[in-house]
This record gives sequence, C-alpha cells and structure tokens, in this order.
Amino acid sequence: QVQLVESGGGSVQAGGSLRLSCAASGDTYNRYCMGWFRQAPGKEREGVAAIGLDGIPYYADSAKGRFTIAQDNAKSTLYLQMNSLKPEDTAIYYCAAGSWYSLETSKYDYWGQGTQVTVSS
Repeated sequence: QVQLVESGGGSVQAGGSLRLSCAASGDTYNRYCMGWFRQAPGKEREGVAAIGLDGIPYYADSAKGRFTIAQDNAKSTLYLQMNSLKPEDTAIYYCAAGSWYSLETSKYDYWGQGTQVTVSS
C-alpha cells in the first residue's frame, strides 16, 4: 500500500499560481502511475493530469497549457504546478496512485485526503 499526503493548496486571485505537492510513503513510489484529480462542490471528481511509469504526462483539456505535472522519484513526491488559475479551478485537489495511466478515477487505488484550492475573481 501507499499513503499519500497533499499540500500546497490555498486561496489565490484569478491569474495566479499555486504548486501542489503530494508526498508518498509506504510502498515503492515508482511502481505506480500517479494522477491529480479535483472535485468541485456538487460535481463529480474529475481527472486533471496523470503521469505514467515512463514519466510521460497526460492532461485533461481544462489543464492543457496551464498545469504541469511532475514527479521527483528520489523524494517520492508528485507535483502539480498550476498557472493562470481561473475561478472554475476552485475545488478540492487529490492525488492518487494506481496501476493504470488514466484520468479515470476508477483506475486508481490509493488516494490522499485532498487540499483545497480557491480561486477568486
């Protein structure tokens, strides 16, 4: 099993930036595909970005050109750099680990507790 702890959320104005971190512990970090997801009030959880075992990223359309997913295997840490933030990016952001390179929540086995991101206009 792997334990995931997110950090780095907060409140920013539209156009601002945040960097989220996800620290992994337990099982070997580089055995898993990793992803960032978010859930806004009243909406289903959706995939934002994923990174495979080979390090190749994959983004949802809403994240392309603004968000960057990266990982530091030596630190067992996943990152999400978010630039040009919009009010519609407001959500709880979760990192997840799984065996599949996907933006589907069902493909991930382990989840963090989430970190709140609030973007004001």
